[in-house]
Amino acid sequence: MVKGISRRVVVVDSPDQRFFEQAIFIVRNDAAGEGVTARELVEEARRVARNYAGGDHGRISRAWRDLSQAVYTLMGAAAIGLLWLIVALI
Repeated sequence: MVKGISRRVVVVDSPDQRFFEQAIFIVRNDAAGEGVTARELVEEARRVARNYAGGDHGRISRAWRDLSQAVYTLMGAAAIGLLWLIVALI
Protein backbone atom coordinates (compact mmCIF):
# COMPACT_ATOMS: atom_id res chain seq x y z
CA MET A 1 0.00 0.00 0.00
CA VAL A 2 1.34 3.44 -0.89
CA LYS A 3 0.66 6.39 1.33
CA GLY A 4 1.02 10.03 0.40
CA ILE A 5 3.80 10.76 2.88
CA SER A 6 7.53 10.67 2.43
CA ARG A 7 9.74 8.62 4.73
CA ARG A 8 13.44 8.79 5.39
CA VAL A 9 15.38 5.58 4.98
CA VAL A 10 18.91 4.37 5.58
CA VAL A 11 20.25 1.81 3.09
CA VAL A 12 23.19 -0.31 4.25
CA ASP A 13 25.11 -2.76 2.10
CA SER A 14 25.22 -6.22 3.64
CA PRO A 15 28.58 -7.29 5.11
CA ASP A 16 27.80 -10.89 4.08
CA GLN A 17 26.38 -10.78 0.56
CA ARG A 18 25.68 -14.49 0.19
CA PHE A 19 21.96 -13.94 0.72
CA PHE A 20 21.25 -10.22 0.99
CA GLU A 21 22.55 -7.24 -0.94
CA GLN A 22 21.21 -4.43 1.19
CA ALA A 23 19.29 -3.71 4.36
CA ILE A 24 16.77 -0.88 4.31
CA PHE A 25 15.91 0.84 7.59
CA ILE A 26 12.94 3.18 7.82
CA VAL A 27 13.79 6.08 10.12
CA ARG A 28 11.21 7.00 12.72
CA ASN A 29 9.70 10.46 12.26
CA ASP A 30 10.62 11.56 15.76
CA ALA A 31 14.29 10.50 15.45
CA ALA A 32 15.30 13.85 13.97
CA GLY A 33 13.63 15.70 16.85
CA GLU A 34 15.81 13.89 19.39
CA GLY A 35 19.02 15.45 18.09
CA VAL A 36 20.25 12.33 16.29
CA THR A 37 22.72 13.09 13.52
CA ALA A 38 22.75 11.40 10.12
CA ARG A 39 26.10 9.82 10.95
CA GLU A 40 24.65 8.27 14.13
CA LEU A 41 21.71 6.87 12.14
CA VAL A 42 24.03 5.27 9.61
CA GLU A 43 26.32 3.81 12.31
CA GLU A 44 23.35 2.34 14.19
CA ALA A 45 21.98 0.85 10.96
CA ARG A 46 25.38 -0.70 10.20
CA ARG A 47 25.62 -2.13 13.71
CA VAL A 48 22.18 -3.71 13.48
CA ALA A 49 22.84 -5.10 9.98
CA ARG A 50 26.17 -6.57 11.14
CA ASN A 51 24.46 -8.26 14.11
CA TYR A 52 21.76 -9.79 11.90
CA ALA A 53 24.30 -10.95 9.33
CA GLY A 54 26.06 -13.03 11.96
CA GLY A 55 29.07 -10.85 12.58
CA ASP A 56 28.76 -10.81 16.37
CA HIS A 57 28.07 -14.49 17.09
CA GLY A 58 30.48 -16.47 19.23
CA ARG A 59 32.78 -19.24 18.13
CA ILE A 60 30.58 -21.96 19.67
CA SER A 61 27.45 -20.68 17.92
CA ARG A 62 29.22 -20.78 14.55
CA ALA A 63 30.45 -24.31 15.23
CA TRP A 64 26.92 -25.59 15.92
CA ARG A 65 25.57 -23.83 12.83
CA ASP A 66 28.29 -25.28 10.59
CA LEU A 67 27.80 -28.92 11.62
CA SER A 68 26.61 -31.11 8.78
CA GLN A 69 23.20 -32.75 8.64
CA ALA A 70 24.83 -36.16 9.09
CA VAL A 71 26.17 -35.11 12.50
CA TYR A 72 22.73 -33.91 13.57
CA THR A 73 21.23 -37.20 12.36
CA LEU A 74 23.77 -39.20 14.37
CA MET A 75 23.14 -37.07 17.46
CA GLY A 76 19.39 -37.66 17.15
CA ALA A 77 19.87 -41.40 16.66
CA ALA A 78 22.13 -41.55 19.71
CA ALA A 79 19.56 -39.68 21.82
CA ILE A 80 16.76 -42.02 20.73
CA GLY A 81 18.98 -45.05 21.36
CA LEU A 82 19.84 -43.80 24.84
CA LEU A 83 16.16 -43.15 25.59
CA TRP A 84 15.25 -46.65 24.35
CA LEU A 85 17.98 -48.17 26.53
CA ILE A 86 16.77 -46.32 29.64
CA VAL A 87 13.16 -47.38 29.05
CA ALA A 88 14.19 -51.00 28.38
CA LEU A 89 16.18 -51.22 31.61
CA ILE A 90 13.41 -49.82 33.81
